[in-house]
Amino acid sequence: MSDSPLPPRSSMRILGIDPGLRSTGFGVIDKEGQRLQYVASGCIKTPDGELPPRLKVILASLGEVIAQHQPQLVAIEKVFVNVNPQSTLLLGQARGAAICAAVLADLDVAEYTALQVKQAVVGNGHADKEQVQAMVQRLLNLSGTPSPDAADALACAICHAHGGLGLGALATKGLRVKNGRLV
Repeated sequence: MSDSPLPPRSSMRILGIDPGLRSTGFGVIDKEGQRLQYVASGCIKTPDGELPPRLKVILASLGEVIAQHQPQLVAIEKVFVNVNPQSTLLLGQARGAAICAAVLADLDVAEYTALQVKQAVVGNGHADKEQVQAMVQRLLNLSGTPSPDAADALACAICHAHGGLGLGALATKGLRVKNGRLV
């Protein structure tokens, strides 16, 4: 993380979150016109053990990130259903803690599927993690490759900055993807 001044009035500061119970990635960017500027990123690691204390770590840590960097809105990745229903449920609870951190700070929350995020950042909704990391590094002119969780969070913020699915100024809030199409 880095200490960063507030963004200029004409820009927007976006916090991207890649929720996870073991590791929640976060990334903060400023958007000024079409220009994107890296502000900070990192991962919130939770200890092994019972669920409630782990969720508290996510909630409190994201609260600190929000207090330090003062984003104007939050973009978070939607949960996908995977083979193990228990894993999906746990991921959903971590995501809920992340959303609560934003809501407690009175921030709007935009939600994007992994497909939307990858499409907006890489141009391919089925890109792998390495492709996402490389494009995030390139788009934000980073000197090194961000960790996978931080890259996914930064990608989520970039997706929102680009309007989701690379559709420019078209607002995608409240829309969802069905059969590869926005509905």
